[in-house]
Amino acid sequence: QVQLVESGGGVVQTGGSLRLSCVVSGRPVRNYAMAWFRQAPGKEREFVAGAKWTGLTYYSDSVEDRFSIIRDDAKSTVALRMNSLKPEDTAVYFCALGLASPGSTPRLERDFLDWGQGIRVTVSS
Repeated sequence: QVQLVESGGGVVQTGGSLRLSCVVSGRPVRNYAMAWFRQAPGKEREFVAGAKWTGLTYYSDSVEDRFSIIRDDAKSTVALRMNSLKPEDTAVYFCALGLASPGSTPRLERDFLDWGQGIRVTVSS
């Protein structure tokens, strides 16, 4: 059984930083894309950042230059470093694991097979 467990969420002030972590068990992450999504209150879940086994990382426009995704295949983990946080970053954050063909940068929910339960991040103004 594949499990993804997030940690590191909480409350932070505007301009602050936070690091989320996700540990994957039950499946080797090699050859899979790993990603973070988020869902703000009253909104649909959206892509935040992705990382392929090749080392390629990619981001949504809203977090480019502020967030960094880091994967460690040896430890089956993926982290999301979030800097310069804004109130609009408030959401439940999910890590996800999915297949990706060479050259692709999956960003849709349907591209990902396995999901964590989510962890809340609140940015206070």
